[in-house]
Amino acid sequence: MIPYGVEVIQGYTVLKDGINRWRIPKFGKMRVDVVIYVNDTLKELLYEDQSLKQLVNAASLPGVMEPVIGMPDIHEGFGLPIGGVMAIDEGGVISAGAVGYDINCGVRLLRTNLEATYFNKELLSKLIERIEYYVPTGIGKKGKHKGITRVIFDDVVHSGVEAVIKAGFGKKSDLEYIEENGGLSGADLSAVSKEAQERGEEQLGTLGGGNHFIEIQRVDSILDEKLARQFGLFKGQIVIMIHTGSRGFGHQIATDYTKILWEAAKKYGIEVPEKGLAAAPIDSKEGKAYYKAMAAAVNFAFSNRQIIMFDVIRAFEDVLKKSEESMGFQLVYDVAHNIAKWEVHGGKRLLVHRKGATRALPSGHPQNPSFYKESGHPALIPGSMGTGSYVVVGTEKAAETFYSVNHGAGRRLSRNKAKKISKEEFEKAMGDVVYNVRSYKDIADESPLAYKDVEEVVSVLEKREITIPVARFVPLAVVKGAD
Repeated sequence: MIPYGVEVIQGYTVLKDGINRWRIPKFGKMRVDVVIYVNDTLKELLYEDQSLKQLVNAASLPGVMEPVIGMPDIHEGFGLPIGGVMAIDEGGVISAGAVGYDINCGVRLLRTNLEATYFNKELLSKLIERIEYYVPTGIGKKGKHKGITRVIFDDVVHSGVEAVIKAGFGKKSDLEYIEENGGLSGADLSAVSKEAQERGEEQLGTLGGGNHFIEIQRVDSILDEKLARQFGLFKGQIVIMIHTGSRGFGHQIATDYTKILWEAAKKYGIEVPEKGLAAAPIDSKEGKAYYKAMAAAVNFAFSNRQIIMFDVIRAFEDVLKKSEESMGFQLVYDVAHNIAKWEVHGGKRLLVHRKGATRALPSGHPQNPSFYKESGHPALIPGSMGTGSYVVVGTEKAAETFYSVNHGAGRRLSRNKAKKISKEEFEKAMGDVVYNVRSYKDIADESPLAYKDVEEVVSVLEKREITIPVARFVPLAVVKGAD
């Protein structure tokens, strides 16, 4: 008989470790424990994939710090699961698989002074049609600013958003509302393959496919009045959320370095449990090269979202016949996920890998941007395209997750399973949300039914007092890229 507070999931003994927290004590080749943040409902989904095995594998890597973490939106990925956090000390390894293929896939939130009551379906349809005119969507699409972006590409990957602002996409003050001020230091294009460079030069300013989106949303509820005021949010307000990453540029870098780091692990005598976690010593030639290439992709992705934001604002100006200033457009924040960054935790300098996880610094943390020193910076948690999204803030208790929170709702159905969702089921799940794709079959795998309940997911860390929910948004219209 298994004692209360102990479960066997996918062959692993998992112990109850407080509210919404479960632990796999280290055993075998594990160097540290694994901790998973789920409630009872979300815990049942752990029986359906190999995400626990992937966390356990990560816990065996050299230099890994206690603990390896699974976020509430955790699901199986390639190497580290999506919703995984892994911190490594300076003598350890860097892993391409613990960052992911879509390097710096991230979310950007813009606010306006526009009231949602004025936006009917006809107007929303015009807006998403105009947004699509400016922002190419779908797999492999090329940007509409190639004449400019090819010229500034080298500067973009080394400097980040500052380079595209110099080229006319936005204003310098935007930098203060982007994680890392829109540029991760250490990027070097010489560490990037020619194939990756060619893909990147053409794709700045494009959305991509899969789970990437541009959403026009309404602020449905304010959950913390003081923090909402500091973020410029009010009930009934129109906000826009942009979710995309480094496109083919980052994907090619991840593909290239998974092979390079896998071979490097053998060269340095490092035991890596699976190719998806391909890793090399941080201070090795290969490890340093991957960091340089990854940072280039991070800067590309920040810049990509900056250009898309610029084009979204142009679409609003065209349709509403109003200026950006009169509509009150302001960047609230841009957060990265799928990234490895040097941070200080517990007095130690660590390379924190976040894959499908978002940094959330609390009030008073020295690394907060100046505008959010007192409040803590916004962390953005999108749901599915038919359900709510959240803005939250981390608390001091987030130190136990290396100041990390979940990056979204998280998939509950594989893409293949989700493609079997019927038209009736899809339309019922979408409700009154306006969407751009002509056939539901093109985005059936992104149906709200394919995702976990974002309300459940957000509540997990809230009940552990790791996050403070600030506001909830609901989608009015969504631009997706059909695959």
